[in-house]
Amino acid sequence: MMVDTNGFVVFSGNSNPLLAKKICDYLGVPVGEAKVKTFSDGEIQIEIDENVRSKDVFIVQPTCKPVNNNLVELLLMLDAFKRSSAGRITAVIPYYGYARQDKKVAPRVPISAKLVADMLEVAGANRIITMDLHAGQIQGFFNIPVDNLYASLVQIEQIRKKFGNNLVIVSPDAGGAERARAFAKRLQADLAVVDKRRDAPNQARAMAVIGSVAGKIAIILDDMVDTAGTLIEAADAIIKNGAIEVHSCCAHAVLSGTAVDKIDDSKFKTLAVTDSIPLSKKAMACKKIKVQSIAEMFGEAIIRSYKGDSVTSLFV
Repeated sequence: MMVDTNGFVVFSGNSNPLLAKKICDYLGVPVGEAKVKTFSDGEIQIEIDENVRSKDVFIVQPTCKPVNNNLVELLLMLDAFKRSSAGRITAVIPYYGYARQDKKVAPRVPISAKLVADMLEVAGANRIITMDLHAGQIQGFFNIPVDNLYASLVQIEQIRKKFGNNLVIVSPDAGGAERARAFAKRLQADLAVVDKRRDAPNQARAMAVIGSVAGKIAIILDDMVDTAGTLIEAADAIIKNGAIEVHSCCAHAVLSGTAVDKIDDSKFKTLAVTDSIPLSKKAMACKKIKVQSIAEMFGEAIIRSYKGDSVTSLFV
């Protein structure tokens, strides 16, 4: 893709340099020159090795594991560019860490997603580009523009090619019903919801299936897969209700703990994820896990943001 490269530059932290490289390959620009190091005591050092004065700067840095290190890297990079007189600084955060802590679920707990938003703004972000926020309302935590992209843009086309019309899109909980409804509408598929009760953090128990899945190919849609407990419980409930087979589409492959082993032993046929988070060697070796790149989508969002074109039209 030929782009005027004089006015903008794309940089990367250490969280997902491969995705940043793919984005830059799509745009036809090199990854910006910067040193992101760690001192022996754990402090992070940032040094920008090229002139960014008055330029549009895009920093690709998902705040995935190790979340705190990657978040601090991003904050320090934002500050470095602000002090280097960059024209506009956009934090490109394909996976927004702390997004699940978006409200008070108990007395005397923080709203961590809001605190992270405040830190990003104070550090120097003028704009945010992210994908599949755990809750769309997190956009309201910012006082700067936020473009929330959707992995469905790359996932829907694959589903159309792979499966026929006998589909039902399933949300693993009530909170994801709106996302699943939009997905089902674009695929002209049926919709179902699993009634989930969570007994403790990272522990879920699926209960009833609301909607008909009998005799259909079920695709469970979620924004992320962490321990995989929610998805596996949902898959079991769907199979018990007569589905022919179960697949899943998730934007963010967090895959913590023994998640990959659980997926290997589960009733899933496939689990489609994106490269918003770099996968471990074990996850890459799992035959059920299929990775789809979001590089072109983010590259297109970056160039549209730079030119002042509509990002929303990506989804029309």
